[in-house]
Amino acid sequence: MIITKFIIAIVLGYLIGSIPFGVIIGQRFAGVDVRKYGSGKMGTTNVLRTAGRKAAILVGVMDIVKGVLAVIFAGLIIGNDFLIIGDFGLGMVVCQVSAALAAVAGHNWPIFLKFHGGRGVATFFGGLIALCPAAALFGGEVLILGVGLTRFVSFGSIAGVVGCYAILIPLTVLNGFPYVVLLYALVGAIVIIVMHRDNIVRLFKGKERKLGEKAETLPSRNP
Repeated sequence: MIITKFIIAIVLGYLIGSIPFGVIIGQRFAGVDVRKYGSGKMGTTNVLRTAGRKAAILVGVMDIVKGVLAVIFAGLIIGNDFLIIGDFGLGMVVCQVSAALAAVAGHNWPIFLKFHGGRGVATFFGGLIALCPAAALFGGEVLILGVGLTRFVSFGSIAGVVGCYAILIPLTVLNGFPYVVLLYALVGAIVIIVMHRDNIVRLFKGKERKLGEKAETLPSRNP
């Protein structure tokens, strides 16, 4: 029974993550398909460049909410059920982390958009807000500082998720936070860094777009 609940929570988390708020809001605010501009992604930064600040703020909030909801629903689904497998226990926190990672996967590879989505930063932070607000706050401050100093959202995003993982190490070792939350931060950070590999290349080449620059059209893209 508990395995069935885990599967339900993970599938629900993925479906929540797959909701393409960037595409929906971009269409409503500016009448454009944000995937045809700039990075071709549906995240907050590309929406900012194509549909404006208000649309971007709304997209950012809704993408964060996706991660939060995945964790909340997972907790409600699993309840107090617990299963011991060898030395490993399957309970609420493990289920919530699994659902949060599924939401990040859904955002990055949404079933509703033929598996072409965003980079997962906001949804990752949403999951961490629900799992460990202190780590999310610290990582968010690192992200904002990184973007503010460099005007590169990609750099700030990578620094922010790495910051989340870094602060969770002492919180886990010294303060007894669940190791599975540290695993969430590690896996999430790796996924997000991989999703930013094109940005990393442009950063090294000095060709990365800065915050505030408009997005160019991608005429050959076929979402």
